[in-house]
Amino acid sequence: MKPFLNVPYLPEERYIAYLLECVQDLDSVHFGLLHSYTLDSRIQIEPAIAQDRIVQGLARLKGPRKYALMNSRFYTPELLTDHKKLRPVIDILTHYADHGVLDGIVYCDHYLLQVLADEAPALAARLEAVPSVNMMLDSCNKIEAQLAYIGETSFKMPGKIILDRSLNRNLDDLAKISLKMHQNYPGLKLEALANEGCLPYCPFKLSHDSYIALANMDGQDQTRMINCDIGCMRLLDEQPHRLLQSPFIRPEDVDLYLYHVDTIKLCGRTLGPDFLIRAISAYRARRYDGNLLDLMDAMSWLASRLYVDNSLLSFDFADMLSQCDNHCDSCGFCRELFDSIARPLPLVIPRLKATVD
Repeated sequence: MKPFLNVPYLPEERYIAYLLECVQDLDSVHFGLLHSYTLDSRIQIEPAIAQDRIVQGLARLKGPRKYALMNSRFYTPELLTDHKKLRPVIDILTHYADHGVLDGIVYCDHYLLQVLADEAPALAARLEAVPSVNMMLDSCNKIEAQLAYIGETSFKMPGKIILDRSLNRNLDDLAKISLKMHQNYPGLKLEALANEGCLPYCPFKLSHDSYIALANMDGQDQTRMINCDIGCMRLLDEQPHRLLQSPFIRPEDVDLYLYHVDTIKLCGRTLGPDFLIRAISAYRARRYDGNLLDLMDAMSWLASRLYVDNSLLSFDFADMLSQCDNHCDSCGFCRELFDSIARPLPLVIPRLKATVD
């Protein structure tokens, strides 16, 4: 079978060894750049490791395309206006490209894409510009417009488009978009994000991305506290059945989506190699008999409180949820299903044993 997974890359030996074992299934990997600026849309990035070690690890992965994450919602204006501030970013990208371990960047802020193209056109011409999933491309018009805007820069056109999560629960629209895009752009791959586990049409999403960007600028992260107090974590804590509305793709449903898209993206790099190895193994096997929350990124905090038995979800789960009209007040389907497959887990207090020299 052709490679179908886009997975995070971590510069950790055990994880790299695992990726080498399953490299035939990897279409691409994505990773954060080490830089004084946090350029991607996560607060916690890989530990401080020598850049050459990261390059060497990427070079061992023969075959998968390699994409650097530069997908923060926004950056400080000085990065976009001060050429001295931008130069280290250009130098890092050039270093990776010169070593043959960078095929493109995943971006969200078009200002950054434009300034990179203006300041380093020769470098940009070597790299694909791939719109982030956070650009929420959920229609042919949006996709084609984005491709046109990329075409106005000196960047290479993307080899793939990452579709908005919402299409995971709208199979009719997904099929229509897939058909048209594959007809009009035969070489362009379509990708679906499988295991984020965020709320459907999350009302906090754009603000959350913005608060992450602010936290990366001032070093003060309050996003978790905000989410617990007044955001998505509070909502899921109060109404846990709503996690079934999340537009995730189960391992068992991968083949259904591969009728329409070319690749499946897995996220969760901040959760470490154990989480990623478990998730990748499940999606490669097209099956997971444990706690569904063990595979979810944004809902991983619930996995120690709640057991959602993935094996009890029926084979037509994705088809059923694709018919959801989002009228939750008049429909008890998710609540009834949740009550039949989920159970609370006992509170476990970790043993903290003091050590002495």
